[in-house]
Amino acid sequence: MKRIIIYLAVTFAITYALEIFIVVPLATGTAMGGALAAPPVAVQLIIGSMMFVPAIGVLITRLVTKEGFKNAMIKPVDFRHTFKYYLIAWFGPAALTIAGAAVYFLIFPSDFDPTMSAAMALLQSSTASQGGAELPADVMQIILWVQIGVGIVLSPVLNCLTCFGEEWGWRGYLVPKVNERLSFVPTVLVTGVIWGLWHAPLTVIGHNYGVGYPGWPFLGIFAMCIFCIVIGTLFSYLSLKAKSCLPAVIGHGAVNGFVGAAALFSLSGGNPFIGPMPIGILGGIGFIVAAIVCCALMRREEKRASSPVAE
Repeated sequence: MKRIIIYLAVTFAITYALEIFIVVPLATGTAMGGALAAPPVAVQLIIGSMMFVPAIGVLITRLVTKEGFKNAMIKPVDFRHTFKYYLIAWFGPAALTIAGAAVYFLIFPSDFDPTMSAAMALLQSSTASQGGAELPADVMQIILWVQIGVGIVLSPVLNCLTCFGEEWGWRGYLVPKVNERLSFVPTVLVTGVIWGLWHAPLTVIGHNYGVGYPGWPFLGIFAMCIFCIVIGTLFSYLSLKAKSCLPAVIGHGAVNGFVGAAALFSLSGGNPFIGPMPIGILGGIGFIVAAIVCCALMRREEKRASSPVAE
């Protein structure tokens, strides 16, 4: 328990200090009394750098408590039998995102735009603002479809470094430590809420859910906790089964790379609390079902492990 407390104290202290005093002022243009505002691209890079803090928390905790780095869950274990968890992590998020988007568009068919016209208009506007020439519609569609393909196939690789920063902390350290004391379901509930609250400063300034909605910012923080519980359940299941945080790294990268794909087919851009993106209740229905299945499978394993051996 001591190591869990130290890890959380270090990780939250570093994250909240950096975000409250540096990231948020730069992102909102309030740094140095409004005299300094970082460009959007720089803000995204700064926010992305926060993903390394959980890994820093692991390093500090292991060194301070003299735990060492044995069983650090950072390499594949028995890959011949566990490779299926890596495949699920790689392609599962895209499939679950598509499933959730399908549910959303079935309920809101008037918002479905197979030509991606709203997304193309946004792309055209972005190109024009950078001084580029107007692109033909077919070229823009090809660009968007290439982005979708890259999101499915390459995003786990492209995002692996930053996602490792988070996942070595959450699924590679916190989840196994909590799971030593609690069964799987309470483990993913507790660690999911912790993970969601870790995002709170960024949620307050509009990361994922925007600002100005009814109940801001508490509704966004609550929604982020729910989202983290749901996808954290999938990542935790894959990591515990593979005895490595690497499937969670892959899955996290896949989610980050494909999370906005469904919005390309929305005329309105969707609602972050509803869908079609998986951070919404309908857009996330695929992940919710997957989380329930993971809980059921782990619960069955725990019952089997705790039952007396028949004579």
